[in-house]
Amino acid sequence: MTNSWAHVRAETVARADASVVALIDAEQAPILARPYYAGEGPPSPITASLAHVPEVLEATLPFVGRILGPTAIDLRAKEIVILRTSALMECRYCVEAHTTVALDSGLSVGEVCALRGEREVEAVFTNRDELALISWVDEVALGRGAAPEDITARAREVMGDPELVEMTLVVAATLMLNRYCSALGLPTSAATLARLAEEGLA
Repeated sequence: MTNSWAHVRAETVARADASVVALIDAEQAPILARPYYAGEGPPSPITASLAHVPEVLEATLPFVGRILGPTAIDLRAKEIVILRTSALMECRYCVEAHTTVALDSGLSVGEVCALRGEREVEAVFTNRDELALISWVDEVALGRGAAPEDITARAREVMGDPELVEMTLVVAATLMLNRYCSALGLPTSAATLARLAEEGLA
């Protein structure tokens, strides 16, 4: 990666709390959006911004939840994909949010830093399957057209068709969210920022 996460964070910190659109709270939520406000605590900034168009909210959140949520693929592998993609796309909101999720899924601080571009991936990750996955993510997120044969061959050595399809879709869904969150300047929660500071990852 050409930019480390620290560089990207320094460039965007000034606008980190200035969302381009108003975030709709529970009292203002349209009727169709209210089921997405039923949980404990405030809704995520993604939910609170999508509430402007509840018919889109109703389609988007279940889709994203199905793709990024629990499936047969373990959470650690999914978080490698989500965090790496988000760092490649320099999405401040997604990197900050998924740094904490990645830690909770069993990734070490060093592994998180490598995925964020702050350390060399090959110096931190030693598992061949995870290295092949990271190469696949890098190519899907940044490449043009079909992946080169060597990267495809490595990915196919460690993933069957179902896993390859799902991991590619995780990259694609993350790219969509990266663009959405970055364009709208969605703010990171105070709790997430506090956790990042506590872990030395702010």
